[in-house]
Amino acid sequence: MINKDRLFLGSCFALITTAFSFSIRAGILAQLGTEFSLTAEQLGFINSMWFLGFPLAMIIGGLVYYTVGPKIIMQVAFVCHAVGILLTIYSGGYTGLLLSTFLIGIGNGCTEAACNPMIADTYSGSQMNKMLNRFHMWFPGGIVVGSLLSKFMTDANLGWQAQIWLILVPTFIYAYLFWGQAFPKPKVEGSASIGENLKAMFLNPLYLFMFACMALTAISEFGPQQWTGLIMSKSGASPMIILALVTGLMAVIRYFAGPIVEKLDQTGVLLGSAILATIGIYLFSTQTGTMIYVAAVFFAMGVALFWPNMVGFVAEKIPLSGALGMSVIGGVGMFSTAIFQPIIGSWIDAERVTQTAKGLTGDAMELAAGQATLDNIAVFPAILIVAFTVLYFWMKNRKTVQA
Repeated sequence: MINKDRLFLGSCFALITTAFSFSIRAGILAQLGTEFSLTAEQLGFINSMWFLGFPLAMIIGGLVYYTVGPKIIMQVAFVCHAVGILLTIYSGGYTGLLLSTFLIGIGNGCTEAACNPMIADTYSGSQMNKMLNRFHMWFPGGIVVGSLLSKFMTDANLGWQAQIWLILVPTFIYAYLFWGQAFPKPKVEGSASIGENLKAMFLNPLYLFMFACMALTAISEFGPQQWTGLIMSKSGASPMIILALVTGLMAVIRYFAGPIVEKLDQTGVLLGSAILATIGIYLFSTQTGTMIYVAAVFFAMGVALFWPNMVGFVAEKIPLSGALGMSVIGGVGMFSTAIFQPIIGSWIDAERVTQTAKGLTGDAMELAAGQATLDNIAVFPAILIVAFTVLYFWMKNRKTVQA
């Protein structure tokens, strides 16, 4: 007999593992740079491995989901999480950090590839949207806990290795919750073959449009967050408190998102999110001190519903794409973020040179470099305002035609 509650809880702890690996890595980024004498661009490449392993695992997981099922995919996730965490602790330097981070990324991607369609198979309609949003609530929710633990341990002068050990806690919890459980059989309606999935995806203008938008929503969300510690360190606000505030609000918003999505539909939610995200990042790039926390509120309201509603839109509006369509749409978001991590790092390095040439030094130089980098990132959600306005009227017109 399938225990829906236990499977859902196990999925949530698997996502908490993903969140811990994100927030704690963000918290120790400066320590890694100092200990191993790494540039911001090299740190960007390490970050990119997290985001590169993620989409590769998601896409492969989506391809094999209907063949092997979610249970085996989650077994692979556990092995990659456990080995990747241990390798990070004993990495010894740049190359080891690249490999270990890549393995953790694969574990995270397997979690998304297995749990998203499993939840969609278990629930339907508005209940599916509600449960997907509640599942994705635990990514920001886990980041809140992870970022606060990271801040506490850093303030207590505990080494970065001790912080990485913490990621094993939710890893073993989800392994225990999934152990010996019966998993739901994947629904094959509209997903009888990969050929049908691919046709519904890449011969469908709507899917291709969402594919392009996902790249921008992901970098709008993860770009500022992964670099919080470095970019915000001289802003007059605590970087890890900013991260905890943003992700805490995201968790609350996702938990109560069901009625919002039902009232505005995914298209209205995505358009409103793009507007708020643009305001938030713009404020990050121009404000200091307590106003940074105001910026964090706008940013959180903006990015909170991006990811679950992009996935939910594909599941509901393009059902023939199946689990593969959901995995690929998430995969392209992570892949685009992987590409931009070293680019963001190089922006920071370049801006440090530029600001130094202007005569700025120390904290003032670091602040100016970080704000200039954020100004570059603000372009992405600004483009999404236009894109999601088009999507809103596109879907409204399609409903009118169908009626």
